[in-house]
Order: sequence, then C-alpha cells, then structure tokens
Amino acid sequence: MVKVYKPGRVVILLTGKQAGKKAIVIKSNDEGTQDRPYEHGLVAGIERYPRKVTKSMSKKKIARRSKIKPFVRIVNLKHVMPTRYTATDIVFDKVEINKEILKDPARRKKARRMVKAKLEERY
Repeated sequence: MVKVYKPGRVVILLTGKQAGKKAIVIKSNDEGTQDRPYEHGLVAGIERYPRKVTKSMSKKKIARRSKIKPFVRIVNLKHVMPTRYTATDIVFDKVEINKEILKDPARRKKARRMVKAKLEERY
C-alpha cells in the first residue's frame, strides 16, 4: 500500500478538540507500537488561525492579529484526512519534537513554542 502520510503532508483532523483544523504530519507510524497498536502519527497544527488584516490597520494591530496558536499531538491516522498539499518549506526537527516530549508538560510547551515560531515565520 502507498504511504500517504509522509512527513510534511498537510492533513485535516476529523475528530476531537481540533476537528476541522489543519495540521502537518511530523512522523507517522503505519504499523503501530506496543502502547498504541493502531496506525498513528505525530502532527503539529494550528488551533487558532490568524485573523484578517487590512491596509488601514496599524503595525501593532497587525502584529496582534497575526498570532497563531499551535498544537502538537499524536492522532489516529483513521481520524485525519490527507490533502493534496505538502509543506515542504516548513521542516520540524524530529529530535526536538517527538513522542517522548509529549509526556512531559514543560517539554511539550517548548515544542509548541518551536512550532509557533516556524508557523509564524512562514505566515
């Protein structure tokens, strides 16, 4: 079978708190593991999108409205829908963002900050 969820693939989450939100696959596991016997993947996405800006707004207001709230989580691949897009210019460091980091709240917060920096830089 063709591997659809390669790193960098843009997906839409279908269930849960972030249903309908776009995310980027960081790492996918098609066979499953001991603790998760189903196919799953580590994704980073946008929980709150930037708001619309116009030419007449001040720089301060544009900066305030351009903020992104990210999320990093492990999802069942049956609960995501792949799109035809890949985010080739957004590359996440797999050493700094992996499954073990999600277990510790402080390291998870640091990973979210890194994702936010990458996404806002791209935006």
